[in-house]
Amino acid sequence: MSTKILLIEDEPSIADTITYAFSTEGFECIWCATGAEGLQEIANGGFNIIILDVGLPDCNGFELCKIIRKDYDVPIIFLTARSEEIDRVVGLEIGGDDYMVKPFSPRELAARVKAVLRRTQSIRGGKQAAPTSATTPVQALTDGTFVVDADRCQITYNGTELTLSRYEYRLLNVFINKPGWVFSREKLMDMVWDEPEASMDRTVDAHIKSLRAKLRAANNGEEPIKTHRGMGYSLKENK
Repeated sequence: MSTKILLIEDEPSIADTITYAFSTEGFECIWCATGAEGLQEIANGGFNIIILDVGLPDCNGFELCKIIRKDYDVPIIFLTARSEEIDRVVGLEIGGDDYMVKPFSPRELAARVKAVLRRTQSIRGGKQAAPTSATTPVQALTDGTFVVDADRCQITYNGTELTLSRYEYRLLNVFINKPGWVFSREKLMDMVWDEPEASMDRTVDAHIKSLRAKLRAANNGEEPIKTHRGMGYSLKENK
């Protein structure tokens, strides 16, 4: 089965160049010029990866990524004319798998697509990305507080189904499997991030901060992640 790519890019000349480069690699590429058109194509399903421009005429690519991430686990590579580090960090933290700054080589983009697909397919067992709402049985229970559905990449806390990003889910899963263990930022990057060498300490801290807020919302203002100053983070053990 050929790799099917959705390209959401409003510049026809860029889209033509990318589409041609992908065709020489044997990829099937569907092009949309707006976020609205892209969402309609995503609803039809079957895409292995999405190439998403940040500066679209009808919406911001980062916001569109958040919408996609609510229902789909398909890998996303951002395209943008902005090269500031903060933009790259934001893009990765909201669920992007990679980030390319314009101008770029179409050949390099094709290589990035292959690399992202290798990483994500090993995590997903080589399956095409599908809506995260698919019904599958619960895979693991932890102390009656957390319920982990590994097939859906979904975690329930105190009866509340958490809405987690890719890395928030992986972080919390690490903590749940080893309650009480203290994990340094470096260890968490090695265990959770696809490319830990491209991540930063503050990226881990940002995800922990977001994760804590979601846990507090599901537990009357209390959350079970502890900070160990100068050491890292751990999940409180149930006594």
